[in-house]
Amino acid sequence: MLAALIIVSLLLMIAIAVAVVSFRRMSELRMDLTSAVLSRTEIANFLSRFSTGINCEDGVDGAMYSTARYVCEQIEATGVAIYGVNGKVLIPLGVYGNYPLTKKLPGRKQRLLDLLKEEEPIASGSGFLGGVLESRQSELIPLAAMDKRFDIYPNSDKLGSVMATLMIRDGIPAGVICAVNNRMMAGRPFSEAQFSRFKSLANQVLMVHQLVQVYGEISRRERIDQELGFVRQFQLSLLPESNMTLGNFTISARTTSAKEVNGDFYDMIRIDDDRILVMVGDACGKGMPACMMAAMTRSFARSAASNFTTLSKFLREINDNLFRDSDIDRFITLGCCLIDRRGGLIEFARAGHTDMIMHVHGHLRQLSPDGTALGMLPDEDADFDTICLALDSGTSLMLYSDGLNEALNHEKEEFGTDRLTNVFSVACYHHESASAIIDEVLGAVHEFEYEQNDDQTMILIRYN
Repeated sequence: MLAALIIVSLLLMIAIAVAVVSFRRMSELRMDLTSAVLSRTEIANFLSRFSTGINCEDGVDGAMYSTARYVCEQIEATGVAIYGVNGKVLIPLGVYGNYPLTKKLPGRKQRLLDLLKEEEPIASGSGFLGGVLESRQSELIPLAAMDKRFDIYPNSDKLGSVMATLMIRDGIPAGVICAVNNRMMAGRPFSEAQFSRFKSLANQVLMVHQLVQVYGEISRRERIDQELGFVRQFQLSLLPESNMTLGNFTISARTTSAKEVNGDFYDMIRIDDDRILVMVGDACGKGMPACMMAAMTRSFARSAASNFTTLSKFLREINDNLFRDSDIDRFITLGCCLIDRRGGLIEFARAGHTDMIMHVHGHLRQLSPDGTALGMLPDEDADFDTICLALDSGTSLMLYSDGLNEALNHEKEEFGTDRLTNVFSVACYHHESASAIIDEVLGAVHEFEYEQNDDQTMILIRYN
């Protein structure tokens, strides 16, 4: 009897230990998911801040001020300063908030950044910030008032927590970011979570710092080209692979921009092992504003997909975020196709976007569920219908932006939806490959048009 009780007790202890480990693992996975969602959505906000800053009257200083403010808000500090490396010294680039690491207090009308620039540059190895530069190690100081390296600053006895991290480019220090005093919990040191978040923002700050350097080194026209080229490369890096398979489904995508940056975008998001969400978006306008709108939409879409329930709710959530965070005259159209490899099912919804064209057994069908463009209406007025179909083998589905059907020839005649559907039908007859069908359709459009005057995106879904 005693032996049986011992065995039962041991089994119970093992079960409890397994449950604790499982709970911890689930907590870790939840934290990883939250981190991934934040990293996908923050870039749109960050680029928007930089764009606003660089276009203000302060130019470069405005961009660095906006960047320091962004970091300050993200880590809940009371003040943040950004320093660049010039030789072996640190020079101030931007500052925001209540930042007390100055050797004298600013006058009533003097900007804090101007005061920092008047001071002697911080040499490598000198004081706290110079020490971070020399050691190449980020530091978190729980109470700076007790650290002698801060004695050079007035009222150092009133300093709270301070942390600093490096910006590294090609293995070489490019600058130091310093944050002062925990605003999240006044009087308490920065937490390890805040410190980790602070260090993770260094690459974004470095990106702005590099752009600022470009602005200072080349002419105005070259600066603009360089900036747009940078954004274009970054935008291209966000696109998924252009070809993907899921069971009997093959998906191919192409996109080309009319200007340096693209207001169209496409994405393919795996919901689970059996489902994938395919999207094509077309922001109003062209150039940088449309590019920013597309980037915001993609970020919101990725965030919403992390807890996907239904296609209608998915579009409502994106619309609510865009309506709240974008200008009143900014909107984007979106076509969404939810693919389920179990039984060859697809669900289609659109938000003011072009129809989806289906080719099956030599017949064409246009799918056009109701739905308004995203960002135009508040949540209570926005509604999105869906269409669900079970596909036959050999079915091809085409999603596209209006840059294809609105392409113009020398006589200003549009390519048109009728011509586009006919070309699509012929391509489906000639080819079974999704990629080959896209090539033939886009080839016909490019042969017709005089010059590309709008962004063009096409997605081809083939069910075999």
